[in-house]
Formats: sequence, structure tokens, C-alpha cells
Amino acid sequence: MSITSVAVVGAGRMGEGIAAALAFGRVDVTIVDLRDRGDAALDYHLRTLDAVRRAFEMKVALRLLDEADLPEVLGRVRVLDRHAAEPVMAEVGLVFEAVPEILEVKREAFSWIESVVATDCPIASTTSSFLVDRLAECVDRPERLLNAHWLNPADLMPLVELSASSVTAPAVVDATRDLLTAVGKQPVVCAASPGYIVPRLQALVMNEAARMVEEGVASAEDIDHAVRIGFGSRFAVLGLLEFIDWGGCDILFHASNYLRTELGERYAPAAVVEEHMASQRRGVTDGAGFYTFDPDTVDAYRAQRTADFAAVLGATGNLRHYTAQPTPIEV
Repeated sequence: MSITSVAVVGAGRMGEGIAAALAFGRVDVTIVDLRDRGDAALDYHLRTLDAVRRAFEMKVALRLLDEADLPEVLGRVRVLDRHAAEPVMAEVGLVFEAVPEILEVKREAFSWIESVVATDCPIASTTSSFLVDRLAECVDRPERLLNAHWLNPADLMPLVELSASSVTAPAVVDATRDLLTAVGKQPVVCAASPGYIVPRLQALVMNEAARMVEEGVASAEDIDHAVRIGFGSRFAVLGLLEFIDWGGCDILFHASNYLRTELGERYAPAAVVEEHMASQRRGVTDGAGFYTFDPDTVDAYRAQRTADFAAVLGATGNLRHYTAQPTPIEV
């Protein structure tokens, strides 16, 4: 059964972004503000709605939303305090918990959520700090809990990383994934592991970039320019593991061993890379690596990926066109 009504518990920036994404996907959203704000509550709730409105206005500016549809989309979002939200919570099909990254605050939020939602309602924590196994200790029914890690800005970024505990019911994962897919997101599922997928990868890369600045390898501006043109453009088309297969596992293996000697153990090749070298699974050239490649279609695959590279470079203004008249070089 499709989910048409969702609650986002937590009226901060992440809650606003998630609500905007869901409403844009034609889902009714109730943002629940758990804090007792007294006389300031109405003012705060209006500011929260205004933040959601600004997200939609940006979509109008990007021509992703017609201005005439703005009232309809914004009308799918409401902000309520915990008391006014209680009857609504009994009817929602899924809850996203988006309170601050403090374990006791999350524990209190889960306690309230479980007291007001249906017994089979999935609960997705948006934490970036706590593993779902740790949060499972905070709920009475851990089989309905999972993590859903949204990337900022939540209303725009397509990726959401889902992480289930050992006791999370498969139906809960399926329901959350189906909802996210229906509103235009692209969910991936990973084990309960620190850093999920993207934060774990980007922490390594960002720290290495910072080290290069420390070591005087290049300026921050040149490093970032190199990343945008040479790193980001390629990995927008090929994932990291697909890129290993594309270029050849042997290239990574030998480069890693050289860098390991020069820069330290953090560059040592992964055990699976060594295994692929030993078993002749170097990627496209061997017909197998992390992926398998059909010799009858591999040329078409290469051509399509090359066209995709060109499209990304063209979209960012970095694709050079041939001109009959060469650009004069001043000396």
C-alpha cells in the first residue's frame, strides 16, 4: 500500500528539507515540533513554513516547479506542536525522526513517537552519528526502526542511504525505500557501519585534500579546481568501483603500492584489489572485476559511458569544441 501521509519529528533544518522533498513528491507532511516554545511557538512554526517555502521558490527559479503550483505544494506541509500532532500521528504511514544528535533527546523522541503511532508504523531516524543498532536499544519495537541518512540539501540531493539493524523487518526497509523512490529519491541500502557510504568515502578524500594544502602540494583553489574537473566529473558517471574496472585494477594496484611507499599505509591496496589481481579479474580487459562485462556489448558500454562523460563536461561548461580558427596565444 502506498504511503500518502508522513510525519517528520523535528523542526530544524533537516526536518524542513525532508518535508520539502516529500511534499514536492506529492506526500502530505506534518512537521512535529517537540520543543515547548511557549508564546514563541506560532512565530517559530511560521518561520519553519517560510523556510520550506523558500526551498520551493528555489525550485521555481530552477524551473523545476511552476509558480502556479507553489500554493498546492506548500499546502501539503503543516507544522504542529506535539499535542496538536497526536491525533495526526495515529494516521501517518511512516515517521522520520530528525531531532538533534543527542542520544537522550532521540530516546525521548522515540518514546513519544511510539506512544502515538500505529504499532506497525515504520520509524526512520535521520541520524548521521548513531548506528541503527545503538538506536534500536532506545525503542520498544526495534523491528520497525531503521536509519535513513539524507544528504544536504535534503530537498534537492537525490541520494538517501538506508541502514537496517539485524532485527529490522524487511517490510520496513521495503516501505521506506518505496516511499523514497516514489518521491523521486534514489535510496541505497548499506549495513550498520560507521559513516554509511558517502560520508565514509568523503571523509578520506577531504582529509587527504587538507593534507595536500598542509604539505604545500598545491593551493586550495587548484586542488578544488582539479577535483571539480578531473575527479567529480568522472565519478558523476562511473562509480568508484566501476572506475576501477574501467581503468583496470592493475593500475590501482601498482599506484597504491607506490603511494604506500611514499605516503604511508593509508594507501595500501585493499585485500579485494589484491585478490582481483591474483585471479585475473582486472575489469573490462578481463571481462570481470567488481562487475562482469559481456564481450558482445562492451564496446557499446564504453561508447555510452564516454557520451555520458561528455554530457557532464558539457553541462559544466568544460567540454572543448573544435574550431577552424585557433585561439591566438599572446606572448
